[in-house]
Amino acid sequence: MKIGIIGLGLMGGSFGKTLKRLGGYEVYGYDILETTMLKAEMLGAINGELNVETAKDIDMLIVSLYPSSFLSAVEKFLPVLKQGAIVMDFCGVKRQTTAEMKALLEKYPHLVFIGGHPMAGREFSGIDRSVSTLFEKASMILTNVNADIFVLDKVKNFYLSLGFGEVVITSPEYHDRAVAFTSQLCHIVSNAFIKNEIASEHFGYSAGSYKDLTRVARLNPEMWAELMIMNKDNLSLELDELIDNLKKYGDALKQSDKAELKSLLSEGNERKLMIDSRKK
Repeated sequence: MKIGIIGLGLMGGSFGKTLKRLGGYEVYGYDILETTMLKAEMLGAINGELNVETAKDIDMLIVSLYPSSFLSAVEKFLPVLKQGAIVMDFCGVKRQTTAEMKALLEKYPHLVFIGGHPMAGREFSGIDRSVSTLFEKASMILTNVNADIFVLDKVKNFYLSLGFGEVVITSPEYHDRAVAFTSQLCHIVSNAFIKNEIASEHFGYSAGSYKDLTRVARLNPEMWAELMIMNKDNLSLELDELIDNLKKYGDALKQSDKAELKSLLSEGNERKLMIDSRKK
């Protein structure tokens, strides 16, 4: 199977390394930075360059870039892709890229378009930080555009064979609503929490709670700002609800209302236990 990857940062580079580690794949990559291309070859993430010639034979094209770069990145490759080639993106929001894929389908009806989002990452970025184990047991989300049930099943099994723990098929609308809470809101909370003055003096006073809560404060501001603005309707609602909930805890503290604070804490604890038991 021949696969092309546009964008060889953390996600694209890790995907290439995963394919090369498992074997049986020819991987061709393209990145706007020549240094990244050289590193990708040196690190064994790709077999060679993705260009208009090598793109003619690929079975799947992965676009691992910011959502705003999706269209400009694929425009020179789509005209040369073969009948039935699969085009996917790895963007963190799905409504915009899925809509763009639907528009592209009118011009390229012979191609298969599927939105994708690997729910994996690190607090680092770039090809230097890419690892072949990034996607192990991760969830892969698919937002289908025009794949039939047989192709969709083939794509699902492909990702499972790479070590993903599960593949979830959903709508772009529900995807964006869900990740506003499970991902984007978490980054905002972590990023805001670390701005407390005592954070720079916490050494010796912290344990797992501090580490867990602050891990995703380290991020790529350019990428996350774009993702959050594109999903601002969903994210704003989640942020407002969080602020409302935090105010309840704050009011209980100011009023020394132990019964209310205990009730709030118990409610959160029980909800966490219930959600975890449903997952199991």
